[in-house]
Amino acid sequence: MKNNVDLLVGAQWGDEGKGKVVDLLGADVDIFVRYQGGANAGHTVIADGEKVVFHLLPSGMLYPGKLCILGNGLVIDPEQFLKEIANLSEKQQDRARLAISPRAHVVMPYHKILDQAQEKARGKGRRIGTTGRGIGPCYVDKYSRCGLRIEDLLDADVLRDRLTPLLEEKNQILTRLYGEKPLPFDEVYEPARQWGKTLAPYVDDVAVLLRRAVDDGQHVLLEGAQAALLDIDHGTYPYVTSSSTSAAGAFTGTGLSPHDLNRVIAVTKAYTTRVGEGPLPTEDLTEAGETLRRNGGEFGATTGRPRRCGWLDLVGLKYSMALNGADTIALTKLDVLTGIGPIKVCVAYEYEGERLDRFPVSTRVLEAVKPIYETLPGWSDDIARCRTIDSLPQAAQDYVRYIEKELNVPVGLIAVGADRDQAINCGLLRD
Repeated sequence: MKNNVDLLVGAQWGDEGKGKVVDLLGADVDIFVRYQGGANAGHTVIADGEKVVFHLLPSGMLYPGKLCILGNGLVIDPEQFLKEIANLSEKQQDRARLAISPRAHVVMPYHKILDQAQEKARGKGRRIGTTGRGIGPCYVDKYSRCGLRIEDLLDADVLRDRLTPLLEEKNQILTRLYGEKPLPFDEVYEPARQWGKTLAPYVDDVAVLLRRAVDDGQHVLLEGAQAALLDIDHGTYPYVTSSSTSAAGAFTGTGLSPHDLNRVIAVTKAYTTRVGEGPLPTEDLTEAGETLRRNGGEFGATTGRPRRCGWLDLVGLKYSMALNGADTIALTKLDVLTGIGPIKVCVAYEYEGERLDRFPVSTRVLEAVKPIYETLPGWSDDIARCRTIDSLPQAAQDYVRYIEKELNVPVGLIAVGADRDQAINCGLLRD
């Protein structure tokens, strides 16, 4: 029997509109799974004209009767988790069931203070562009094998025993290295103990739940955060996030096997954006880039920071498609290009006078390249009401076909607006 597990990843530097694609797929999905990252991610879903932003919770929370899972690969900020649950409950939108892996690590207050202090200490020109949410320091503790996991919050005595030496060490670092005030034990322990009580009903062995679901033929959607070019191993290091954001991270972050996978859905915008520091070869600092930002509402869902905007980068996308083994593309925000013409597409880089067709390993090189563009005609007709590819203006159709040809991956979905129904199904969604 063919497996029924889909994996959705961002193909660029994040903010591609993954939440909208998850939401569109949702009616046919039984289980939604977040497998990496933390509250530094922001997925925006607009349903019935109302905007809902998820940071930790899977986007499937708006669907009644579904199961939403936070896998072991996440680092979970209990404060943010409980805030999101409360917000959904107030709006009567907490429609799905929830399960949290006991193996997921916990973002503690000292992680956030360390994150912000370390970023400040790096100084101008060396900053990574972190959100300051404690994600990196929490992953550091995970791999140093001294982190707290969700399971540790469930037993007050275990929590006390684990936290006591940890907090002593963190306070030494905070005070002596960064000049911060020490955190009193009870001010950390007591909230963490309460988190354990509140989270306990959600905790379950999600690896077992997922294995059972796959064996029963249920439709599982693995929902990635951030994007492949921010992957800790394969992205533009050090300007990356702290987890494995490419397709491979879905397996270490859930307990599923690569053999369980049906298809990889790569989400990409019709142009390129990036939040924070790091190279962005196609960034456009002219009026065209500002128009993309304004028309696309390009401001971070988590931080509100304006996103850097530029033209589609096929060099980075070809690398990403191969890295993730993409089977199909969900192309988002095509409508944002309406009225912007001609449209430029980066097909290669120039570096020290030579043409570079491959995405470089060196971030230093990527910072120095100049994009080599091809120019395509634009269109001026409003496409927000288009529901078939043939109903798009010819120039828009040609742009989509051009992307398919260059990436050698079919486009299965085209988003032509922010709302749930503003999409063209080219085979990604089931009838």
